[in-house]
Amino acid sequence: MTALHILVLALILVGFALWVRRRRQQSLQVIETVVFENIGSRVLDDRRDITVFLPPNYHQRESERFDVLYLNDGQEWESLGLRETLAKLTTTGRIRPIIVVAVPTGANRMQEYGTAVAMNDHELGTQAAEYSQFIVDELMSEIDDLFRTRPGAAILGVSLGGLSAFDIAWNHPERFSSVGVMSGSFWWRARDDEERIDAGRRIAHSMVRNADRLPPLRFWFQAGTRDEVNDRDGDGVIDAIQDTRELMAALQARGIAPERMRYVEIKGGRHDYETWARALPDFLEWAFSAGKI
Repeated sequence: MTALHILVLALILVGFALWVRRRRQQSLQVIETVVFENIGSRVLDDRRDITVFLPPNYHQRESERFDVLYLNDGQEWESLGLRETLAKLTTTGRIRPIIVVAVPTGANRMQEYGTAVAMNDHELGTQAAEYSQFIVDELMSEIDDLFRTRPGAAILGVSLGGLSAFDIAWNHPERFSSVGVMSGSFWWRARDDEERIDAGRRIAHSMVRNADRLPPLRFWFQAGTRDEVNDRDGDGVIDAIQDTRELMAALQARGIAPERMRYVEIKGGRHDYETWARALPDFLEWAFSAGKI
């Protein structure tokens, strides 16, 4: 191959790369991003930036209302590949147009996320009730005032943010229709002297067992086979998977129909955003299928 041929090939490859980059940027532009800076919370006594993703042609579709997804750990939306995935799934018709509200964690993530009923045995989650109140009573009301939303939102979180998402949806079924949990921290246990929930037991599982009424929710769970290495009972199943499966079994035992739940187990999946980004399309298609409303 002559030097001229090499130069021509190089120019073709550069041109192709630029074309791919331009197409990618054009596809991303169909999802408008709006950042509301310094949004205050009375119950948490702090402020944070909220990023809202609007569906294609939102401002031209004045007669339409849209489903809403609330995302815990919203500051990681880029790591999750959120905008790219929304653009791809929406423009190809695999999901219906939705609004996504990315809610960043505050400075006290380990206290904000958890379960509102009680802190855990390490005294973490002390602000979980206040965070839940912030989402349900403050932020959701603001979003409903600003945008054309449908009732029955979804909420999604990863790790401890996933436990928080489950807790918020479980306790506020009047505001949510579905919940997604990636690598959820369902190991969260109550203190041995806890009186509001089963002492010393896994809190999410206790909430399900002790519920007076079952919420009409849909549940999506994900775990990776390399989420962790802990296997507390030596049965060959890591705790992250066992805790998730046993929570689903508890839900089914209480009467939640299997068709209202979905479990995605990713072989080789780790406790990281690369794995969760791989799982995101499955959740979005399950929650917002273009053929279902």
